[in-house]
Amino acid sequence: MEISPILIPILGICCGLVAIVGGVFLKPWFALQQRKMELEAQMVAEKAAQYAAQTERLEQRVRVLERIVTDKGIDLANEIEQLRDAPPLN
Repeated sequence: MEISPILIPILGICCGLVAIVGGVFLKPWFALQQRKMELEAQMVAEKAAQYAAQTERLEQRVRVLERIVTDKGIDLANEIEQLRDAPPLN
């Protein structure tokens, strides 16, 4: 099978045109995809910050509850001991 001599320059020109057209149309598409990924990463970072803040608030509440429970437990134990030492009411 013989290749026509005119076919070689035509294929070369076509390859160049495909590269130019592809660059013109694909460059904005890639830029758009990159911007989408940046926005998504920003949203994920914001969500992570919200979760971290929520976790911190919950941990603070648990600390307060633990302090209330332990303080009340000590006070309650002291009150029980005082009642044991008190004379009976007749």
